[in-house]
Amino acid sequence: MPLVTSAKMLKDAQKGNYAVGAFNAENMEMVKAIIQTAEELKAPVMIQTTPSTIKYGSLETYYAMVSAEAKNASVPVCLHLDHGSSFELAVQAMKAGYTSVMIDGSHEDFEGNVAVTKKVADVANALGIPVEAELGKVGGKEDDLEAEADTNTDPEEAKEFVERTGVTSLAIAIGTAHGFYHGTPVLDKERVSEVKSLVSVPLVLHGASGLSEEDVRECVQRGMCKVNFATELRAAYTDACKKLLDEKPETFDPKKLGVVGIEAVKEIVKSRMTMCGCVGKAE
Repeated sequence: MPLVTSAKMLKDAQKGNYAVGAFNAENMEMVKAIIQTAEELKAPVMIQTTPSTIKYGSLETYYAMVSAEAKNASVPVCLHLDHGSSFELAVQAMKAGYTSVMIDGSHEDFEGNVAVTKKVADVANALGIPVEAELGKVGGKEDDLEAEADTNTDPEEAKEFVERTGVTSLAIAIGTAHGFYHGTPVLDKERVSEVKSLVSVPLVLHGASGLSEEDVRECVQRGMCKVNFATELRAAYTDACKKLLDEKPETFDPKKLGVVGIEAVKEIVKSRMTMCGCVGKAE
């Protein structure tokens, strides 16, 4: 089917108390792996690209790949700009055909974040495209944005932020981090419940690569409606290619690398969709 927005799938997840898996794709093989798994599990899915991925390819290239694969699927597929770094990039993504965008103003102070987020939301809402924002700071590094320390989201600020900006979903900070974890993360899961009690829009969990199944499931049960996975997909793809080259160093055909990469990514996506509870939820 054609690409869809994230609006209905996230609202359905909110009502059904599960989460939609959102997976970052770096190439055609990862796009195929994610959509094939969604089709096999009958799960709605979001495919994401970050600014660095877009710089490597282009908005038009990733739109073409994802939309072409989505047309052959019976499950809803959304193409999402992850961690949009500017108003200009968010608008460019919408013009290119992206069906959901994130504007990440979390590196700004509260008023600065409100200002840039509202500017994007005003345009997106007029076009019927959902907008995700981030309030608080998720630790670690995503592209060129690096948080030196975690600053968990204040529930009252979250309520004000959503009301003033008009965003349709909100990523909140509860102690997660982008990239792989060094040590065991300590999550403020109660904060998910606190924010949910004050905020009506679906909540988003960033930095899920490396979290335990128990942690993810509890966050979803408490109100997370979208869970992002990126780093572990990249690692799985690359490790599979390395293993093939170690075992068969004579391999020179990139397609053979792609085949093992696809299978490795599919295993991760299958596990994470099951963890999110979205299996069988496609309409």
